[in-house]
Amino acid sequence: MRILKLTVVLLTIAGLNSFASGLKKENLRKAVTINVSAFDSISGYEKYYSIPDETMNKFFSDKLDSMLSSWYVQNAFLLDSTELAEADTLKQTLPDSIYIQRLQSMQSAVSLSFNNTVKGFITMYTVRKPKQVAVMLGLANYYFPMFEEALAKYGLPMELKYLPIIESALNPGANSVASAVGLWQFMYSTGKMYKLEISTFVDERRDPLKATDAAVRYLRDLYNIYKDWHLVIAAYNCGPGNVNKAIKRSGDAKDYWKIYYRLPKETRGYVPAFIAANYVMNFYQSHNILPKSPDFPIITDTLMVNNYLHFNQVSEIIGIPVEQIRSLNPQYRRDIIPASKEKSYSLVLPQDEVSAYLENEAIIHDHRRAEFFPNNQIINPQSNFASHSPGDIKGRDKVIYTVKSGDNLGLISAWFRVRSSDLKYWNNIHKNFLKAGQKLSVYVPEGHGEHYSKINKKSFAEKQKFLNERPTVSSNQNLASAAKTQPAETKPTAEKTEVVAQSENKNSNVEKANESTVEKSEFVYYKVRKGDNFWSIAKKFPGVSNNDIMKLNNIKQANSLKVGQVLKILPKA
Repeated sequence: MRILKLTVVLLTIAGLNSFASGLKKENLRKAVTINVSAFDSISGYEKYYSIPDETMNKFFSDKLDSMLSSWYVQNAFLLDSTELAEADTLKQTLPDSIYIQRLQSMQSAVSLSFNNTVKGFITMYTVRKPKQVAVMLGLANYYFPMFEEALAKYGLPMELKYLPIIESALNPGANSVASAVGLWQFMYSTGKMYKLEISTFVDERRDPLKATDAAVRYLRDLYNIYKDWHLVIAAYNCGPGNVNKAIKRSGDAKDYWKIYYRLPKETRGYVPAFIAANYVMNFYQSHNILPKSPDFPIITDTLMVNNYLHFNQVSEIIGIPVEQIRSLNPQYRRDIIPASKEKSYSLVLPQDEVSAYLENEAIIHDHRRAEFFPNNQIINPQSNFASHSPGDIKGRDKVIYTVKSGDNLGLISAWFRVRSSDLKYWNNIHKNFLKAGQKLSVYVPEGHGEHYSKINKKSFAEKQKFLNERPTVSSNQNLASAAKTQPAETKPTAEKTEVVAQSENKNSNVEKANESTVEKSEFVYYKVRKGDNFWSIAKKFPGVSNNDIMKLNNIKQANSLKVGQVLKILPKA
């Protein structure tokens, strides 16, 4: 196995813009001579776009919202969903002359026209969705160097790096309703034309590096046809066939704004949204928008694998959540890397986990191999998008919680010690946004309803402190039996989750001794629960790493954790 060069990767977000019609060879052969348009003022083209399309604006606005639902964004960015919702209520715009002056000041090979439609998208980014833009700026710090390298390689304008913002909101796992996939939203036919592998187990349209290279080559080929970046961007979205038809139906007009209403409706908003994205990525500070940095940026190394490998094998041995492996390797459709001696595939891991993988490589490949690959074959592939099986509410106490300003699903699930996915299921929540005053039904272990109902009356600080309190059972049911009714797996996305002071112990004297130890020393004790691994446990204690926990407890193998096991942890100030 060899390690490829260090890359920086961050994953996020959203079901997005369609790549409506595939690139056809006959269309590539039809060269169209088009002059690059100069900067346009509002008055020059008023009759073509004086009425912005609100439905079109909402289409792109929804993309920004959906960006927030990816595993990485949910775990790496501490987002206040109520604050995000309130951002939509802001109303503040600038005079047109300021927008025009700023766009004119930008040195760009792509004409940055200004009109009411462009202004509508600028307003969407800077006034209605500033929090989403802040997160997107944080993601851009990771992806833009990758885009810039490819654009420089093929000699294309650097401002084209903003295209994935309106295509996928920088989400390599994005899927559109038209089956376009990845950061650059490739359709199947176009992806195959540009030699991207699309098979049962692999879809390189989701591979950030390979898809970026293919997208830039596609843009280069389109420019060889149209010689105008507005028309290239439009053709990238709806296909050169639709652009050619719009040109013909407009009397062979060679100006994007003159064929505007001959283009598919979604494509009409595509160029204005692209111009607005250029604006906001260059002038966000002028609108008091600051990049939102992730709380745990992922620095990665890329390994090459030459044998079948399942994500669970990696996760269970070196303690990385499967969701994180999926986020870093979105091109694998079924959690399986179909590598062989004849054809190797890449595996991206956090840099600080590469050593653990290399040291345990043989163990990882042997782990549960007969289960994942019977007779050393890939059989009965299962999609990793299986339907969620919610926690059973039978025999549980129901508590009604009223959402407060600043709450989010991760925090609430942590306070009630339930899964975020269960919380969403119980309350028919399809997105991750909550509103202050919203009522949520939460199902807690039987006999604990009174204990958890107190959360409604607590301040935020008291709720965080409440995480360490042990429930008082209001019936003859003891804590041991109550613990058995806990959800099988709790994976809150908040920065703090449940910490169990000591293990459940039938010997009360031992339990009291443990409690005494906790009080008299700097150590705390954590009881391992189903679904835990060293990485997820370490996240609960700021400054503590998975290696710290293993070393302190004299544990050599990352896969040796057992449910109920008690770990000694030394929190860091």
